[in-house]
Amino acid sequence: MTVSVPRQAESPDEHSQPPEDRRHMIRRRALTLLIILLLIGVPAGYLVISANQSRDSGRDKEAKYAATGLTPHWPSRVQRRVYQVRIPVPSYNVGYYETNNWRTSRLYVQFQTTDENLDAYLKTMGLGRGDLKPDEIAIGARDQKVTGWDFKGPGPWFGIVHEQKNPAPTHDIVVSMADPENPFVYVVSRTVP
Repeated sequence: MTVSVPRQAESPDEHSQPPEDRRHMIRRRALTLLIILLLIGVPAGYLVISANQSRDSGRDKEAKYAATGLTPHWPSRVQRRVYQVRIPVPSYNVGYYETNNWRTSRLYVQFQTTDENLDAYLKTMGLGRGDLKPDEIAIGARDQKVTGWDFKGPGPWFGIVHEQKNPAPTHDIVVSMADPENPFVYVVSRTVP
């Protein structure tokens, strides 16, 4: 005896759909390709642009910190506070330069001030004019080279190394009294991060 399995009836949609039109197929593929390009291309393009901007920013910073010499402006208030360099007002010919590395950070500052303001400046560090040693060039050759300072000109020159306990900075100070009414002060303030 044979058992007959009933055949499943065919769906009316199976034979009633016409084959896909060629134009419709091309549009569908083009849309799929566009979506794939957008999903891959936009993030890839963003990464390329971001990498170029990052590289350019690094080059700008490298050029900034590779430059030597002073900027003819006052250091920011934050820099003055961190390095404990209080420039008296009025002061003239103010310039600064900052260097940072993993061992030491330095702020180089120069300014010309009045005779009275020199005493006020020294007082901010607990020093007096008597603490300055004659013919003492407290700023080393390395720091002079960084800034372009030259202490061979007419003096008299006075200097002191004002050491403080960490984390307070150490100050190397040189004062030119070539014009006693308007002394010129050079400071290197060093901190250890």
